[in-house]
Amino acid sequence: MNSTMLKGWSVFVAVQGLITAVLPQLCIFLGKKLLGMNFENASQLEAKPSYLRQVRALGVGMLAAGLTGYLLEKRAEAQSKPEILEEQPAEDELMETDEQ
Repeated sequence: MNSTMLKGWSVFVAVQGLITAVLPQLCIFLGKKLLGMNFENASQLEAKPSYLRQVRALGVGMLAAGLTGYLLEKRAEAQSKPEILEEQPAEDELMETDEQ
């Protein structure tokens, strides 16, 4: 995978983690909708407060993992680029300018 794609996925995971950490009820609502496709009475399920804390912790972990992946990929990209140094004139060119 190239660096741009890895950075993009890292940002995606970080944003998803942020949404999950801030709005765990939204994730639970979407989960109930998906469960409702295959099970009866899934909409009647109630999330316990401990489950909300677990979903929020999962979101914080995803946010941390996404940001870490992005920063590591950005650092690796910066290290792989060669530094462009100013070219020094060759000794022959220096001698020619001194003689004139």
